[in-house]
Amino acid sequence: MSSTASVEGVPVEVHNPEGKLRVVVTKDLPGARWKQILTSAGCRVEVCTSPETILDVPTIQKLIGKQCDGVIGQLTENWGEELFGSLKRAGGRAYSNYAVGYNNVVVPEAVKQGIPVGNTPGVLTETTAELALALTFAAARRVVEGDRFMRAGLYKGWLPTLFVGNLLQGKTVGIIGAGRIGTAYARMMVEGHKMDLVYYDPYPNKFLEQYVSDYGKLLESKGERPVTVKRLESVEEVLQQADVSAGGAVVSLHCNLDDTTRHLINSERLALMKPDAVLVNAARGPVIDESALVAHLQAHPAFRVGLDVFEDEPLMKPGLAECENAVVVPHIASATEWTRSGMATLAAANVAAILQGYPVWNKPDVLPFVDGPFEQIPQAAPSIVNAKDLGLASV
Repeated sequence: MSSTASVEGVPVEVHNPEGKLRVVVTKDLPGARWKQILTSAGCRVEVCTSPETILDVPTIQKLIGKQCDGVIGQLTENWGEELFGSLKRAGGRAYSNYAVGYNNVVVPEAVKQGIPVGNTPGVLTETTAELALALTFAAARRVVEGDRFMRAGLYKGWLPTLFVGNLLQGKTVGIIGAGRIGTAYARMMVEGHKMDLVYYDPYPNKFLEQYVSDYGKLLESKGERPVTVKRLESVEEVLQQADVSAGGAVVSLHCNLDDTTRHLINSERLALMKPDAVLVNAARGPVIDESALVAHLQAHPAFRVGLDVFEDEPLMKPGLAECENAVVVPHIASATEWTRSGMATLAAANVAAILQGYPVWNKPDVLPFVDGPFEQIPQAAPSIVNAKDLGLASV
């Protein structure tokens, strides 16, 4: 059962009103398991129901109020000195981002205030890779262009040259960033479409290299052309070797966002790509210089891009919306019911565990928190990014 209330004029939905620990959740989250985790830990859970899509700092400060033990926040919120200061003054002891990334969080400020910061890794890998795959083929095969064409009533009959795109089967896929998501995407492209793989990552991915090599041997044993894999020494090499001149290939971005990757794809690097290349970004928006991308799309009509993230999200750079050769979706890479509810579960488990004095989970597999009987959820915080800085115990 839940009830409605208001915190300094900000509407909230209250769960377990008799709970002794007050936890604020800045947006309603999918699923029910996360609420059960918090209420079972003795938390009064207040979920903001404001119609504002993105909450500003003053609104979140109102929600925190004079007494607050923990907060689950969003990647669209600016968690820095002001908010962590407010949370600390309210007696707060835990914060979790409802996201695997935490570019919106100034972690040193949280450390300064002694507040653990949680995130939600381990449930987004295949979901995000699948969306990158969808963007790849939507762009390469001009699916969205065709959809608009049909809805506009312009289809008068089949034509040999109507929306001709690129065949990717057996071509070359390039990935930049060979972490968990990049690896999952690469496997989907290699296994499903017999594509050769080139990749750049500062660190060799021996698992991925061996996997593709073994798959190539399997194909060869069946009389098919073996696929190949090669780690290249630079981003530039990937952009150049993912060559579509033979009729289709793609470069997909799966890198983190930091000072070395901001505007990683700029006008100079875009110029290295073939005029009919396909570029996909389901990583972080600022990895691409979006203004340079718009200019490139306008100058090269056969060049196509699939974007899930944007440099100035939620805005797009001027001209991008008018580019017919761009497929754009509103940051939905993690938008499956299992993943989004799993993220909520992990965020709640982070906060509940810290408030109960539990240690930090030191294993990469977080599925014991997400799946299985509720009673068997580990008594630990699934992922605390500043655990070592704060000297938190692990298990």
